Amino acid sequence: MSPSKPPAGPRFLTLVDVGEELNVSQAQVYAVVRSGDLVGIQIGGRAQWRVERVKLEEYIERAYARTAASLTELPASPPADVD
Repeated sequence: MSPSKPPAGPRFLTLVDVGEELNVSQAQVYAVVRSGDLVGIQIGGRAQWRVERVKLEEYIERAYARTAASLTELPASPPADVD
């Protein structure tokens, strides 16, 4: 992603929005934010979380890199119990 061109859409996303983007539950998004792997901010005192779209894109890029690195550690053929 080019730093001079911001991603389309609103700057900040709710945890529900992030869950829809990643096709996961709000609870899963909350766990990733709480772990610090996905950077979010808390607004006000009522646990209103927001994730900046650019931070979500960075998280996705890191996830792709982690996945690519872990693929090199997998065996070439699938386990016997996989059809």
